[in-house]
Amino acid sequence: MPDRAREREVRALSVFSADWVLPVAGPPIEDGAIAVAEGRVVAVGSAAELGEGRRFRGAAIVPGLANVHVHLDSPADAGLGDGLPFGDWLRLLAERHQVLDDADRHALARVGAYHCLAAGTTTVCDVSQTAAGAFACAEAGLRATAYVELFRDDPVAARERFEQRTAGFEPSAAVRLGVSPHSPYTATPAVWETAYELGLPVSAHVAESPDEVEFTTHGTGRLAGVAAFAGVASSGLTPVRALAAAGLLRPGLLAAHCVQVDEEEIGLLAGSEVAVAHCPRANAALGCGIAPLRELLDAGVAVGLGTDGLGSAPSLDLWDELRAAVAFARARARDPEALSGADALRLATAGGARAAGLGGVGALEPFAHADFAVVSLAGVLPLTGSSVADAVVAVGGRERILATYVGGVLRYERGQEPEAGLLRAVEDARRRMLAGAETELFSPRR
Repeated sequence: MPDRAREREVRALSVFSADWVLPVAGPPIEDGAIAVAEGRVVAVGSAAELGEGRRFRGAAIVPGLANVHVHLDSPADAGLGDGLPFGDWLRLLAERHQVLDDADRHALARVGAYHCLAAGTTTVCDVSQTAAGAFACAEAGLRATAYVELFRDDPVAARERFEQRTAGFEPSAAVRLGVSPHSPYTATPAVWETAYELGLPVSAHVAESPDEVEFTTHGTGRLAGVAAFAGVASSGLTPVRALAAAGLLRPGLLAAHCVQVDEEEIGLLAGSEVAVAHCPRANAALGCGIAPLRELLDAGVAVGLGTDGLGSAPSLDLWDELRAAVAFARARARDPEALSGADALRLATAGGARAAGLGGVGALEPFAHADFAVVSLAGVLPLTGSSVADAVVAVGGRERILATYVGGVLRYERGQEPEAGLLRAVEDARRRMLAGAETELFSPRR
């Protein structure tokens, strides 16, 4: 192509440039730029070649983050049950959620979606009892898989409930529905099978806590009452082995947490092509332990990062999760080289896309969706190509996000706040949750 023709073509595109562009698909580009057309990345290179377009000075452009396990409708949950053993915490949270209706969940999920965009997250895997997250992401412009949870022991009732909860939502190229048999102790194998039969992406909480292992192996402990309510019996096996024995570890399953897994179970996950959503802060806060991240990666398991919900993590800011992933991986291995900042950035972008089974996200390269975040590097420059990824991970966070784009469309800009009415809805929901006494939710089945 003649140089003049190429120049005219490049100028016709929307161009964004910054001191650094971190494509993830390739090495960092100093004084870099990306060219965007029709929601896709057309070119990635130097600003000298592509032009400056909209220039972000003292900043880096990175692929939008992928939060692969989040409860968007959790903004009223902060601190509920903090310090309780896992089984007791789960019961308390479930009981307090009984005061919420669909309007509450929709408002809460919209605030959760705002928090994600404000932190530079452009793709989420939301898990909720309803399709509130799907509606909220569609409204906010987030790319999403919205998993609706299934519980208990009646597959026909589970399918009917799923259809009722998702009625009225029309999936799109940006927001798709998924299904989540909640866990091995709250949904029977028959209900898990129903989830797979729906032909949608599947996610579940798996091997999260010692309480879960105690119930699935011995039928005892703090989760025994929850399981009895759900009609789930102990398998006599650990969670991963139980799922494997039932033929329920299948390619594409996104298993959240996987803290309580040994070498054999990691092999089962890898051999079954099951992906893992790693949530280090929530795992730590609930006293569940530190997941074997390095071992999972070395076994070839696809791993992404998730914040979980505000009932177990202090924020929906995935940058905090990146730093926790680095710190905990090094602590577990007693090795400062166990995970680098650049490794964590890949987990939160390309790794998350792979774990969630999504194409065209997680990297800045031609034909990919133009999903990206702009991170201020004020007070951090100058940097080198070998240090910039680690530096961005070290300082990244909501307070440094200048802008977030999804499909080339500006979805968040610094200073933007959620609607006042939504914040009042969160306060009202929180007030009712705190005031409500525990219910008979987990009493014996009637």
